[in-house]
Amino acid sequence: MKLSALNNYLKEILQPARFNDYCPNGLQVEGKPEIYSIVTGVTASQALIDHAVAVNADAILVHHGYFWRGEPAEIVGMKKRRIQTLMQHNINLFAYHLPLDAHPQFGNNVMLGKQLNMPIEQWLDDKQMVAKSTLSTPITLEALAAIINMQLGRTPQVIASSKSMIQTVAWCTGAAQQYIDVAIAAEVDVFISGEISEQTTHAVRESSTAYIAAGHHATERYGIQALGQHLAQQFGLKHEFVDIDNPV
Repeated sequence: MKLSALNNYLKEILQPARFNDYCPNGLQVEGKPEIYSIVTGVTASQALIDHAVAVNADAILVHHGYFWRGEPAEIVGMKKRRIQTLMQHNINLFAYHLPLDAHPQFGNNVMLGKQLNMPIEQWLDDKQMVAKSTLSTPITLEALAAIINMQLGRTPQVIASSKSMIQTVAWCTGAAQQYIDVAIAAEVDVFISGEISEQTTHAVRESSTAYIAAGHHATERYGIQALGQHLAQQFGLKHEFVDIDNPV
């Protein structure tokens, strides 16, 4: 398909103009005008770009792209090597940050809920970033951590005051530890996110809401995969998701 058609379609379904984000969403680096093959991944690292080059991909779609607010503007060092590789091989780079987190069909939060078999019953914030689900049967916090370990392939970090059984669960993928306050205000039993900060521990210890840090990368692998699979089915494109391991 034409690059312009893919770009317009992604704008239509992800609606990046709705978001006041930390980075530009959409086509960040322009490459080939025709798209036959796409590679998806969480972050546009050099390893992901090198894989795209090796399989002769026409475009890369990621959740974490380039040109973040506050970063140095100079194209030197690591940034130079990454962009140079893309341009030398004429590979397009698309990146969608908050639009992918919040999407009702392909969003990271929606897809994490599916991965953990927790249907979303409501959103706890007006931006639809913090999801809530009620388990059909209460389970121990340890049992939930074991499910996360099995489904995400990552041993989570668990912080709790005295919680033994849990039934209400809230979550927001990635670096969303600041939403612990939303979860506490909603009086859910446990909040799941990707990362944890020093102050998160104290907030949990001084509340009745437990906290599970399941990994920034681990919690955000599923939205970009779903988007890539959708594009492949919709337009007959070749698609490959590449999971570049990241312990964070």
